[in-house]
Amino acid sequence: MSLSIEPESSPQKPPPWRDLRIIRVLLQVGYLLAVAALIAWLFINLTTNLDRQGIRRDFGFLDQRTGFTILGTDFSSSQPISDALWVGLMNTLRVGIVGIVLALILGIVVGVARLSSNWLVRRSASAFVEALRNVPPLVLIAFFYFAVLTQLPTIDNALTPLGIIVLSNRGLNLPWYELAPGSGVFVALCGVAVVAAVAVGIWRTRRFDATGEPHHRVAFGAGVAIAIVVLAWLALERPVALTIPGIEGRVITGGTQVLPEYAALLIALVLYTASFIAEIVRGSIQAVPLGQTEAGDALGLSWFHRMRHVVLPQALRIATPATGNEFLNLNKNVSLGVVIAYPELLRVARQAIGNGQPAPQLVFLVLVGYLGMSLIISALVNLANRRLQLVER
Repeated sequence: MSLSIEPESSPQKPPPWRDLRIIRVLLQVGYLLAVAALIAWLFINLTTNLDRQGIRRDFGFLDQRTGFTILGTDFSSSQPISDALWVGLMNTLRVGIVGIVLALILGIVVGVARLSSNWLVRRSASAFVEALRNVPPLVLIAFFYFAVLTQLPTIDNALTPLGIIVLSNRGLNLPWYELAPGSGVFVALCGVAVVAAVAVGIWRTRRFDATGEPHHRVAFGAGVAIAIVVLAWLALERPVALTIPGIEGRVITGGTQVLPEYAALLIALVLYTASFIAEIVRGSIQAVPLGQTEAGDALGLSWFHRMRHVVLPQALRIATPATGNEFLNLNKNVSLGVVIAYPELLRVARQAIGNGQPAPQLVFLVLVGYLGMSLIISALVNLANRRLQLVER
């Protein structure tokens, strides 16, 4: 007697209207079509209204004469609008880049102070955080500009601390450098000094890894860099000189000027952003396992060395993504400088619009400018985050 085995029947496919894969594809295609239709409708609506009002739709106006000057620069009103927007972008970056560096340093210091065993230090750091992060940045900007910097003495009664600084309601004038013939070669040698310092630091680190000998990489690297810079300065017969600000009548000569608008915007954004970074750092330090601190104590490390070599490196790895968000917020908040007439990108675009230039194109360029800066900051933060990630092996 023979047994016949019937082949298993393959599972029956559901009809297309019940197939999940087909439904997902159709939903995604429908979503893309809806977005494309919305963008097309907005574009057609915009162009129709522009044509009805006789407003140009191209970007040819960027080559036209600007018709206004820009505060704190040698920008001429005869230059094209594209140059004005570029100056506004550079002014935005001057606040954004300097502000990010200062806010990071101040935030780390305040965040560590929040966990200090000293009652006065801990409470002072807490007051700093609670007072600043609960006040809108626009209020801080207005406060530092209208209530602090513009209330400084006039140029007739300007303050001159140490005889090398001039402080008045016109701004802060500081000593600055002045280039002479041969300065290009000197700048190139300064770049060589930086490369040499980095190379020495890497060498000292590798020697420490191989022998355990204290590396002192910062001291060695800085020493090499300073030696190269000093020798280059002497060999090129002082290609860079120091210029000191001074008052001649009602005019300040020499040095470099920090405008009140720039100072107010920078101070307000640094303090505001640092208060958030401080809380991120505090939480990240507390997220480090307690055993790491106990291990540092067992090795006899002081509080500073334990924080520097054990706790903070791990805490900053945790804090990097959230801190990157604060960098983005700081750079975008530079646009608030428009209320105190700081010539950042939005302010320059508003001036051009006030002179009769088409608003849609200028606002679009402002959006692209801030979007580009944000994407670059995000890319750099993501790169740092990937470098700091622990890879399991």
